[in-house]
Amino acid sequence: MVTVEDVRRLAATLPRSSEHLIRDRVKFRVGAIVYLAFSRDETVMGFAFPKEERAALVAAEPAKFLLPPESDLRFNWVCARMATLDEAEMRELVVEAWRMVVPKKVYAAYIA
Repeated sequence: MVTVEDVRRLAATLPRSSEHLIRDRVKFRVGAIVYLAFSRDETVMGFAFPKEERAALVAAEPAKFLLPPESDLRFNWVCARMATLDEAEMRELVVEAWRMVVPKKVYAAYIA
């Protein structure tokens, strides 16, 4: 199981990423774009994810992943239960969510 602190440590290393507290929820942004957010009780992590792939992700592991609330279905977003994630999986989800919102050259420099 990973915690918000684990995610915070990783997100702090990602170029252009910044942490914000918005309506009592921890969110991470690049500029004005939110790529990662936690539920108020910090048990669910929402993250940027391609809309066309999220149904398959949720169907493959419904105990781990869930669709966002109906009001957020229009966004490139999916959610994961924090208690089901391990460190490696969290790292992959967070970095890929961040990658979706930064310029390609920023991501290329990060992986180099």
